[in-house]
Amino acid sequence: MNRNEQLSSMALTLCPGIGHVGAKRLVEALGSATQVFERRTEIPQLVPEAHQAVVDALNCPEAFERAKRELEFVEKNNIACLTLNDEAYPSRLRECPDAPIALFFKGDCNLNALHVVSMVGTRRATQYGKDFCDSFVRDLAQLCPDALVVSGLAYGIDIHSHRASLAHGLPTVGVLAHGLDRIYPSVHRKTAVDMLQRGGLLTEYLTETNPDPYNFVSRNRIVAGMADATLVVESANKGGSLITADLANGYNRDCFALPGRSSDDASAGCNKLIRDNKAALILSAEDLVNAMGWQAAAAPKPDAIQRNLFLDLSPEEERIVRTLQKQGDMHINTLVMETALPINRISMLLFELEMKGVLKPLAGGVYHLLS
Repeated sequence: MNRNEQLSSMALTLCPGIGHVGAKRLVEALGSATQVFERRTEIPQLVPEAHQAVVDALNCPEAFERAKRELEFVEKNNIACLTLNDEAYPSRLRECPDAPIALFFKGDCNLNALHVVSMVGTRRATQYGKDFCDSFVRDLAQLCPDALVVSGLAYGIDIHSHRASLAHGLPTVGVLAHGLDRIYPSVHRKTAVDMLQRGGLLTEYLTETNPDPYNFVSRNRIVAGMADATLVVESANKGGSLITADLANGYNRDCFALPGRSSDDASAGCNKLIRDNKAALILSAEDLVNAMGWQAAAAPKPDAIQRNLFLDLSPEEERIVRTLQKQGDMHINTLVMETALPINRISMLLFELEMKGVLKPLAGGVYHLLS
């Protein structure tokens, strides 16, 4: 990992008035956070929508001083600082316009697992919701053993989703609304420590950040953005889970909700999501796997296809086909990493291959090679 890029990415998040979307646009326009600072005087010419105020905001030596202290903490505690261009950065999240340009991760799992589901819900979970968390994750582990479960380490559905994942052998990641110098709520510390061995803790926040209410709203975009699908297990008529569902819909991700009785306050939000066509009804892990097309991942793969019949394939198309032959069904973001093709280019190539009858898209952005 590039230490200068880590330092610059952290400093950019600390510059006043830039914001999540502005920081990401600058990094994408100039190629890296390091270049944003090195070429800041050129920004008005390179980024037409950026005004002189942006250039002035980037003249912030105190941001670098704070970033240096944070980098020392990161290195001392074996924390991974993932910048936007790092291969280990969650590629699904990278697609989102307000994705953080720096993330801090401590744990042991692949944030770009082939199948990622976020499980969220009320902090006042009922036995119905708790039981569903356990049975859903248990069955998901059988149907899709390479899945990653994401939640927010909060009371209620979040912590039960994490604990069910640990109990049934699935990696699980908790997205925090504060830095990695603390665990909130503190009663979840043991579960958080257990998650470091199979999963981990992820945050965009620097140390010394308090778990203020607006941080939880902001972190919900990471919970929604880094997953293929968001599952709302229980929710009242208002709450953070409904915000996460709205974010998932805004990112064009699949959203599911567990229905409940009309008289149950804890299911009112889920029933409303289903009624308003903002979430698909779900009753089991099998429902999710079928809806997302993930069952193909568990099925035996046919022998490698001899692609010399497709004489009109370009070298880039051949690269995609060979990757799918070797790896099996793959999410588009994983294909980007495996083939080293840019996302806009690979999207066009996948469409061409679909038109040629070489592959087909499955639910959730996964592609399957046809025999």
